[in-house]
Amino acid sequence: IVVLNLRCDNVCSKMKLLTISKALVAGLATATAFAPTRQRLPLRTRSARPAAASVSMEYDYDVIIIGCGVGGHGAALHADAQGLKVAVFAGGDVGGTCVNRGCVPSKALLAASGRVRDMSDTAHLKSMGIESHGVTFERAGIAAHAQQLADKVKANLEMSLKAKGIEIVADRGVLVAPNTVGLGNTGKKLTAKNIILAPGSVPFVPPGVECDEKTVFTSDGGLKLEFVPEYVAIVGSGYIGLEFSDVYTALGSEVTFIEALPDLMPGFDREIAKLAERILIKPRPIDYRLGVFASKVTPGIPGVKPVTIEMIDANTKEHVETIEVDACMVATGRSPATMDLGLENMDIETVRGFVQTNDQMQVLDGPDGKVVDGLWCIGDANGKYMLAHAASAQGISAVENMVGREHTVNHEHVPAACFTHPEVAFVGLNEAQAQERAEAEGWTLGKSVGHFRANSKALAENEADGVAKVLFKTETEEIVGVHIIGLHAADLIQECANAMAAGTTVREIAMMVHTHPTLSEVLDSAFKGAVGMAAH
Repeated sequence: IVVLNLRCDNVCSKMKLLTISKALVAGLATATAFAPTRQRLPLRTRSARPAAASVSMEYDYDVIIIGCGVGGHGAALHADAQGLKVAVFAGGDVGGTCVNRGCVPSKALLAASGRVRDMSDTAHLKSMGIESHGVTFERAGIAAHAQQLADKVKANLEMSLKAKGIEIVADRGVLVAPNTVGLGNTGKKLTAKNIILAPGSVPFVPPGVECDEKTVFTSDGGLKLEFVPEYVAIVGSGYIGLEFSDVYTALGSEVTFIEALPDLMPGFDREIAKLAERILIKPRPIDYRLGVFASKVTPGIPGVKPVTIEMIDANTKEHVETIEVDACMVATGRSPATMDLGLENMDIETVRGFVQTNDQMQVLDGPDGKVVDGLWCIGDANGKYMLAHAASAQGISAVENMVGREHTVNHEHVPAACFTHPEVAFVGLNEAQAQERAEAEGWTLGKSVGHFRANSKALAENEADGVAKVLFKTETEEIVGVHIIGLHAADLIQECANAMAAGTTVREIAMMVHTHPTLSEVLDSAFKGAVGMAAH
């Protein structure tokens, strides 16, 4: 770029300037002809669509998305970024389960109750020279904090769609024919070249359990925190059950877990689960029953009549015990919300309600069936990995495939977290799975552990409980799994997930610099240990 800043005081000067300008233009043209070319990225505008995403005038939209949870929202934004015309059928539930009845409000309850736990731990505070004279809390205020957060995030999601001109349809979408979605029961229809199913999931309630969402409730009712029971039973000891046990015990409740399987926290790595039991269960007013079903749960009346829970042996089905509690939370997993989706109109067969898809998120007409053209399914409804951020990743992947860029989500690289105090997080295979795969594929499993008790930042916080365990192939040094329990584990796991997705080996990451003093050095010590290096 040449900038001329010449003052033209007379005709002569103007003529000279014209001559100079012509010469410069000619010189620049010659120079440009021999200059190396640099590829420019195309600008994405709503008036100029990428060729791969050209609109067919046969349809009302390029993409219709049924469901507006985290998965549907992510898919809508990505489709819009590709220049596609998008409509989202929200069904009156912008934000879906995660924002309104799941991840978001539960984190608000955990944050508030966690503060109560911290300020009530006089011994911990005294160890840092702090005197505490007790703490009080307002139940309604904590519940309001959770609801206000959910409302705020929901409004932000809705605004982000409207700001981009993405149409939000209030009705629930129903498949009525190929490429056609009905607007609830109105009889109206809209068409699209591609339809993404993102209806999410609902709490699973086992047979024999009567939920009134007051004294016997799922996570939907639990998040309202209408009262703090003195004694609460939690059926199921997975993520949801563990997080609510954290909330309730911090606010003064006693908890009994009722778990059908032989071990607590069955979805966790066994070594981590045992450590979690020592840290999260035994020091707190929590007991448990293992290997039993809650065969019959009858609601009560707060302060008047207790909830009764009859339990049977998981194997023999014989009655073993009946207990009475003030409340019962049912945390036995989730079921896909596909019942009224209109799948039968497309002759699509599900498996326990889960829509079958291939790795590109294209819907199959049944188990090992054929691809249904123009139909995709993401999130909890396909059952591949029932996490909000996995749904979002699947939505982006579906759009990538839709516009001709082949893409798949490697779910072994998707991290997961349980937001207890301290947190539990993992990515990839657990140790038992990794050992089984090593034996099947002929490689040797390596394992290295870093300890929070050796970390300066954890010691400064007086929060030294926990470990980070790295699993890897000794021959190639490829990371196959990482499991963490400890302070801010949910944040720490992201480095590991990114490393696995990028194919970074334990040796490569061991040579990377980690900030001192930070909790990330717990991982640094584990990575270094994997390749025989010493961390300091």
